[in-house]
Amino acid sequence: MASHEQYYVPAQSKWPIIATIGLLITVYGVGVWFNDMKANRDESNGPLIFFVGALFLAYMLFGWFGNVIKESRSGLYSPQMDRSFRWGMSWFIFSEVMFFAAFFGVLFYIRMWSGPWLGGEGDKGIANMLWPNFEYTWPMLDTPDPKLYPAPKGVIGAWGLPLINTILLVTSSFTLTFAHHALRKNHRKPLKIWLALTVLLGLAFLALQIEEYIHAYTELGLTLGSGIYGATFFMLTGFHGAHVTLGALMLTVMLVRILRGHFTADQHFGFEAAAWYWHFVDVVWIGLFVFVYVL
Repeated sequence: MASHEQYYVPAQSKWPIIATIGLLITVYGVGVWFNDMKANRDESNGPLIFFVGALFLAYMLFGWFGNVIKESRSGLYSPQMDRSFRWGMSWFIFSEVMFFAAFFGVLFYIRMWSGPWLGGEGDKGIANMLWPNFEYTWPMLDTPDPKLYPAPKGVIGAWGLPLINTILLVTSSFTLTFAHHALRKNHRKPLKIWLALTVLLGLAFLALQIEEYIHAYTELGLTLGSGIYGATFFMLTGFHGAHVTLGALMLTVMLVRILRGHFTADQHFGFEAAAWYWHFVDVVWIGLFVFVYVL
């Protein structure tokens, strides 16, 4: 006789509506912030609105994932539930792949087609009539309309901080893999050491990226408003930095849980999900390093 696994169904939750409110406030805050920057307003309520939305999201994440951890620790989840979590995380990472694919697509479209067209090249080179004195080069140290979009004085070289950050992130993937193997063998001490080192490498990456951004804004004039090169540079590296921040937070939570004795050699999908996400972020950075900094 066929048997069916039990599938835990939680009670009604407030967390989805709180997440919706938080996302709405956060996105609205970003919109206000960017529009005030474009209008050259000295003061803006955008950062404050964004911060309030971020607090809502932090509260939601802490409460919602806290509930999931309690349910898991209580033995409420069946193997079918574990498979559901794995499929859910897989589809989430797939959506992130599509997210970055869109931005890389924009970068390639500008470099290979629209930029050369404005410079008078290709089958649509007639677009050069809009700015007849514009000559296309990449990186774009000249813009079609310098008064509206002042060109940067220079760009970030690949073989300085970006190379160091690449080494840091690639190394963090190895240390995280070592931590995962230690967990599978139930070796708790090396697990803690390797995972803590992974978190430190992630934080070092973020610190160096902040230093890179300060250098770009204050010394190179490379900003979000410095033409399409600045816009694509900061959109790609900025969103990646946000993902590294989220990944470092996830791994920090995993470290705290491990220090409290959570996870076993056989049951540790929470750790695996964070590891999947971190490896994905590392792969995206390699693509960024090659196509944004090197080429």
